[in-house]
Amino acid sequence: MPRSLFVVIFFLFSSVAFAQQKSTSVSSPAAPKIIVGIVIDQMRWDYLYRYNSRYSKGGFKRLMQSGYSFNSTYMPVVPSYTAVGHSTIYTGSVPAITGIVGNNWWEKSIMANMYCTSDSTVQSVGGSDYAGRMSPRNMWATTITDELRLSTNFQSKVIGISLKDRGAILPAGHSANAAYWFDEKEGKMITSSYYMNALPSWVNAFNAKDEPSSLMQNDWNTMYPISTYTQSSKDNNAFESPIPGMSSPVFPYKTSTLTTGKYSSFKYTPFAATYTFDFAKTTIDNEAMGKGKVPDFLAVSVSSTDYVGHSYGPNSIEMEDTYLRLDKDIENFLTYLDGKFGIGNYIVFLTADHGAAHIPAYLNEHKIPAGTYSEFNLEKELNDAIKEKFGIEKAIPNAQNYQVYLDDAAIQKSGKNAGEIKDFIIKLLIAKPYITTAYATAEMYKAIIPESIYSKLVNGFETSRSGDIQFLLKPGYFDGGLKGTTHGLWNPYDTHIPLLFFGWHIRAGNTFRETYMTDIAPTIASLLHIQPPNGCVGKVLVELHQ
Repeated sequence: MPRSLFVVIFFLFSSVAFAQQKSTSVSSPAAPKIIVGIVIDQMRWDYLYRYNSRYSKGGFKRLMQSGYSFNSTYMPVVPSYTAVGHSTIYTGSVPAITGIVGNNWWEKSIMANMYCTSDSTVQSVGGSDYAGRMSPRNMWATTITDELRLSTNFQSKVIGISLKDRGAILPAGHSANAAYWFDEKEGKMITSSYYMNALPSWVNAFNAKDEPSSLMQNDWNTMYPISTYTQSSKDNNAFESPIPGMSSPVFPYKTSTLTTGKYSSFKYTPFAATYTFDFAKTTIDNEAMGKGKVPDFLAVSVSSTDYVGHSYGPNSIEMEDTYLRLDKDIENFLTYLDGKFGIGNYIVFLTADHGAAHIPAYLNEHKIPAGTYSEFNLEKELNDAIKEKFGIEKAIPNAQNYQVYLDDAAIQKSGKNAGEIKDFIIKLLIAKPYITTAYATAEMYKAIIPESIYSKLVNGFETSRSGDIQFLLKPGYFDGGLKGTTHGLWNPYDTHIPLLFFGWHIRAGNTFRETYMTDIAPTIASLLHIQPPNGCVGKVLVELHQ
């Protein structure tokens, strides 16, 4: 073959191959029909394994075996509360950037307590006045749900669902089509005028069924013989708190007998998780989610696990039964998604907003050091001491989130030295047997704290909303009463959370590489080929792209 002809043929084949490669590289990637984020409020990572032998094949086990599990995922922030967790998951950011420094905080600009989603400029839609006066305006960053809306020119539909307003509103972001939460006074799913002026007819129809009342008629007894709950303590413990309206924390719970405050009590039962998933299915059906040309996003937060956890603690039969029932709810929901969209056509990720500590009294029974104190009493004690030494009335207007807030105006007016007062408070705090260290947040860089804890504290601090003094507790200690438990600290029991990805383009696997809650949003963004949220500091979980 003449050399010139060979060159021409080679050039032609090379041009065709290049054109094909270029065409493939610029074509739009296939996308899932819908992304469903499931946040299980107060789910410790170990619950995936503690109750694993009794889980069904189609619930948690299906997510773990057919999906990808990140087994060493942590919150990189404190305090580890619901609003902080949900906002961190969906923004891929931290309170220092998002402004969501707690469920509540002392707003220094107005010298008043601020709830994370409180918004006096909006009105309740479908429910009682205060319950509905909520919006995402206190959050400063975008969410992955906002970025999906932006990337599709607002064609993607985004809806948030939870019993808790903060569990629905913060994940749904600023530009959501809707967010719905539970009004415990009315027993209905409601929203606010931030989203719409009237509830859709399908929400009214759902509310009219009064499913909470129907579910409560079943009473709450254990799914299996109570003697088989070997992962839990005995049923009747002095350190557990019963469902509101019940006299003792003992099965069976005759929820059918509750009348006054029954909707508030409903939140403390596993039936509330079933209700949440039923509303999620109804939302998908009536909003035709996953039926368009671009992906939609449903953010679901299961709150009942948190209410049960606070009352009964991680080692209770109530908690074990709650997760066995939740496993069935997840199995039913995945089966619904299979039928609605087809296996492999949707993405589900499941995680938690935080964990929880064991009840100190339970730990003490087993010779493990732990305890509680009262932040309210601590605030009073500190104020009394400051008044006696410096003559300033209520120099500390608020103490919460393991921080102390100072009234700068009152201190300045008194003519006393602010630094001297801070040093005095710090000495009083460090003298407490349950406190390991305390420091002025303005001089955080001077604090002698392990690096991993220090970074969580820095991530959780925002000048205008955080306190003037931070203190740390001994492991196993927290602000609380003698019964039940809580969360909020840096410790693994509060910050080690599950993280499972399942569905569209997700291969089976697992890793114990240390990852973070902030990695979820950028990973979803990478899978969808869109920008991460505008305050995102997380990293893409590369295992899902290998």
